[in-house]
Parts: sequence; C-alpha cells; structure tokens
Amino acid sequence: MTKLNQIIAVEKGVKSRSFQELTDAHHVLQKPALLAGIARTYRPKDEEGEQLPPESTRVQVKADEVLRQTATILTRLFDVTATKDWTNCVARADVLVDGTPLLRDVPVSYLLFLEKQLVDLLTFVRKLPVLDAAESWVYDASADCYATEPTQTTRTKRIPRNHVKAEATEKHPAQVEVYYEDVVIGYWKTVKFSGALPAQRINELVERVEKLQAAVKFAREEANSAEVVQQEAGEKVFRFLFG
Repeated sequence: MTKLNQIIAVEKGVKSRSFQELTDAHHVLQKPALLAGIARTYRPKDEEGEQLPPESTRVQVKADEVLRQTATILTRLFDVTATKDWTNCVARADVLVDGTPLLRDVPVSYLLFLEKQLVDLLTFVRKLPVLDAAESWVYDASADCYATEPTQTTRTKRIPRNHVKAEATEKHPAQVEVYYEDVVIGYWKTVKFSGALPAQRINELVERVEKLQAAVKFAREEANSAEVVQQEAGEKVFRFLFG
C-alpha cells in the first residue's frame, strides 16, 4: 500500500534520473558516427592481384531503439507524477486548532500555500510596532488608538525686575540693577497618542500564528499519508507519441 508521502519522496529522484538519461540519449543522437555503419569487400582486378580482407563498421546507435529507451525512462516519471497529482486531488485533511476544526477537508496544495503564507505572516507580526514601555497606555475609544494619562507642565516667561541697590540722593541718581525672574504664565496639558500595539497583544498574535503553523503542518502530514490513486499515464502518452 503506497502512501502519497512515499510518492513525493521518490518523485525528485525519478525526475533527476529521467532528466540525466534523456540528456544522455539526446547527446548520443547528435553523434552521426555512432549512427553510421559500413561494409566493404575487395576484389582484385585479376587473379594475380593482391587479396585484401573485408572492412566493416557496425551501427552503434539506432534511433528507434533510443526512442524505445526514452519512452521507458519517461514512462516512470510520467506515472509517478500523474499518481502524485491525481492523489493530490483527493488527499485532504482538517486543520485542527486546540482540537476544533478551523478548516475542513483542505487539499494538500492549499495546505502548502498556507504554510508558506504563515511563514511570511509570522515575520510580519513579529515586526509590528510596540508601545513604549516607559509610558502607561490605555485605549482611547474617541481617538481610536492608545493614549497616555494627561500630564501637566508649566509655561514660564522671563520677566525683568528692578533691584534698587542705592536710593537716589541730591547728588547721585538711584543705582538700579535689572534681573530676570521666571514667572509661570500658563499650563500645558499633554496627552500622547500611539497607533502601536501593546507587547502583550503582539505576543498573543505571534502565539496564534505559530499555533496555526503547527496545525497546518500536522494536517499536511495527515493528508500526505493518504493512499495513492495509482495512475499509468506514461504508457498511453508514449504509445501515441512514438507508436
């Protein structure tokens, strides 16, 4: 009883061997000397003439024979690939997450697609922007994003002041020194907003993607354990092509 995963395992080797043998056959057919033969006999002009032995070269490669060998080589490849593809049409499995079916009767080709997409999604999720851990964030429904608690800071202005070092007298004007004083003239109320996500949320998303990855891989293995639908397409193809 052959399983789909066994057919998949041997397909690569069959492809490689078929390609090499087909390449070798092609090269052989490109060498005219191997396809050619000759037979020569010598007859002297008269009885006293020199006797020479016959000469011959056998045909080493016959195109018809190469065609038969090629058909034999490729029939195995055609049959293995057909068996895999026919079986892929019926090999299905459920994707189970925590024991609950997320997707039912998923074909192998789509499971392979999901596996690739989830690798890219995991990279995407891991690179999501994260909220600054130095701030305290809460979700603000009105702004539809995260916000910090309001903070208040003062706005000051430098106001010049006069300091009288010596009062004026009849003989001398007053001695005044100018200095500046920072005076609070208002208050800033600041709220920071961010479209980033909490680290906990990102960790949850990563965990979900990884959980689904595991479920899809398990489903693919289950689908690949399906019994193959044996196909023999190669013989029909080459009977038509070379028959």
